[in-house]
Amino acid sequence: MTDPLALLRSLFDAAVAVADPMRSLAAHLPPRPAGRCVIVGAGKASARMAEAVEAEWGPCEGLVITRYGYGRPCAGIEIVEAAHPVPDEAGCAATARMLRLLDGLGEDDTVLALISGGASSLLVQPAGEMTLAEKQAVNAGLLASGAPIGHMNLIRKHLSSVKGGQLAAAAHPARMLALMISDVPGDDPAMIGSGPTVGEPGTAAQARALVARYGIDLPASALSVLDGESGVVPPGDPRLSRVENVVFAAPSQSLDAAADLAQREGIRVKTLGDDLEGEARDVARTHAALAREMQERLAPGAAPVLLMSGGELTVTRRGDGVGGPNAEYALALALYLGRAAGIHAIACDTDGVDGAAEVAGATIAPDTLARAEAAGIDADAALARNDAHSFFAALGDQVITGPTLTNVNDFRAILIAPA
Repeated sequence: MTDPLALLRSLFDAAVAVADPMRSLAAHLPPRPAGRCVIVGAGKASARMAEAVEAEWGPCEGLVITRYGYGRPCAGIEIVEAAHPVPDEAGCAATARMLRLLDGLGEDDTVLALISGGASSLLVQPAGEMTLAEKQAVNAGLLASGAPIGHMNLIRKHLSSVKGGQLAAAAHPARMLALMISDVPGDDPAMIGSGPTVGEPGTAAQARALVARYGIDLPASALSVLDGESGVVPPGDPRLSRVENVVFAAPSQSLDAAADLAQREGIRVKTLGDDLEGEARDVARTHAALAREMQERLAPGAAPVLLMSGGELTVTRRGDGVGGPNAEYALALALYLGRAAGIHAIACDTDGVDGAAEVAGATIAPDTLARAEAAGIDADAALARNDAHSFFAALGDQVITGPTLTNVNDFRAILIAPA
């Protein structure tokens, strides 16, 4: 183990590679239907998924919406790029066109829906009298609230005309197969992209209660939607009777791929779960304590131990810095480890974007805090103002991948060698 950080980066790359739709989608794709088949989709991986479909089926009719910079060449399926995590007019206009494409389909038609993380912001059709600007304000408020993804998605569903099963309802009575890449804890299809093809039992009243719980400031038009009759489709609705939802790539598969690689390097692996949630700095505190405890039990010359975890952490915005859950976790981990020798770590989002920054995440080493101090950078102050990306940029310790064309959420690995 001559270069721990290079090893950690190779583990992250392995986790991303196994979730590439070009490698993983074809096995779950049925033969091309004989009748009319329309491809729709949204998410950071949706264009890559569309590319994988056409690699098997040839040119297809359809439209998918992906994040700016995540487009792929397709022969028939139209690829629209739009904003994420705060929606824009491109996403709104493309969603309206997608719904028109589904309008009028019959029982003999088939819809293939390609859904991945990011669809919540890319499928944009505000409910009621909400404007796009108001929808943007709502999304920004949700992202800054510190609410876990499940709570954010419930609110999003009830403020939308396309989420919470409403995309599938628009295609009824056509058959629909939804192929999904999970970026949520537990791989619940109803949470992936706010479940546009999945029924939702949560009510608008429950969404209203969550808004109050997290102190989210909603415009009057949004409050009016939550106080009115929701368009969200409940489970068991007849309009969902011909829908099949299949999760074909998930965080657990990516952690397994990284674990296999680590074990081939002679490293013992302990996986803490693929569905971790919580405040990034709080989880970092717990993991730092666990890493120190495990290191104390390692005899001199013993094989290193790798602590891995996935899931989706959150950041409650306290300052005005540039950060994201993975970078904030890494910075907090460095502080809680207190320059412990023999411990290195990586924390990255598999989509290549941590928070709103075009950075996957960061790495830390025993000398991270010492190098920061020598450069006149205050690590505690950076954490206090949620400025982890600036901290790691100054040290040259950011992990920058560009668009990975997939999204199975966070990847965290702590490599522990004997002290």
